[in-house]
Amino acid sequence: MPPASITLPGTNIAIPPLGVGTWAWGDKSTWGMGGYDSDLSERTIREAWDASLDAGVTFFDTAEVYGSGESERIIGRLLAEDRAAKRRATPIIATKFLPTPWKLNVKSALLASLRASVERLGVEKVHLYQIHGPISLRGHGALADALAAGHEAGLLDAVGVSNYSIKEMRSIDRELRSRGVRLATNQIEFSLLRRSPESSGLIAACNELGVVPLAYSPIGQGRLTGKYSAESPPPGKRSFSAHPMKLVDAVVAELRRIGAKHDGRTPSQVALCWLIAKGAVPIPGAKNRKQAEENAGALGWSLTDEDMAALDRAALEGKRSLQSRFWQHG
Repeated sequence: MPPASITLPGTNIAIPPLGVGTWAWGDKSTWGMGGYDSDLSERTIREAWDASLDAGVTFFDTAEVYGSGESERIIGRLLAEDRAAKRRATPIIATKFLPTPWKLNVKSALLASLRASVERLGVEKVHLYQIHGPISLRGHGALADALAAGHEAGLLDAVGVSNYSIKEMRSIDRELRSRGVRLATNQIEFSLLRRSPESSGLIAACNELGVVPLAYSPIGQGRLTGKYSAESPPPGKRSFSAHPMKLVDAVVAELRRIGAKHDGRTPSQVALCWLIAKGAVPIPGAKNRKQAEENAGALGWSLTDEDMAALDRAALEGKRSLQSRFWQHG
């Protein structure tokens, strides 16, 4: 069985083995052009939030760039409503700083962005603050200084990175440790449609350093749900882990076969369970109660060694999309 919770290195913050990515919460500019769900509203988001918390999925990942801060503002309103209702569940909130190349004074820029995120979320500090991609022109020492300053100011509990290679992760981990801060997470595109983080040794390096891998696009932006096929491909421009749908169909067929052995688990539940067994914390999106409840169905059971071997054989290596080289989405 997967662990009930995972403690972020250097903190006493415990997260469940499954989270929620909130890229689509308020980000119509990205999910437009036919890709944005017209049925998505703050009401359906509230239902997804409640269903996730009720299932023990208390970890939510957002970013300052999602909807130009609207995702953070929505979460802030949800948190405020829960506080007013004296809800007992305590959500764990992660957000991100985009270190665009022109932000040469990265310490000042990061602290300003962090304070703005804290204000939009309506919290005193964030539980996990992440560098949203290795695109800064400043060295890892400067980035570590900025993150350490945020920690010293009491604005964050844990620090993480996104889309960092083994070499980049080792470098910033070393710089952070020298400042008395641990690197807690590395958020990467990882799924049965992109197994390369494991085959390249990145997951092993995370384990060696004690870094928790967070897996975004864990069901391939819906490709692994069984909702789509070669005859009925997904709408919009979904470039993450893009493969011909005939190849994806073969992976989904294996997910269906294995799910049938485990009380009729859905393809997406099996795909998420596979990632959890690999030691990653997947953060699938949830636009409504139904999606949140289906995601939570990945918890409370385990795949057999035979199942894992079969899925490993079915998995596609995948290539990191150009978009994900700069920043990633939940």
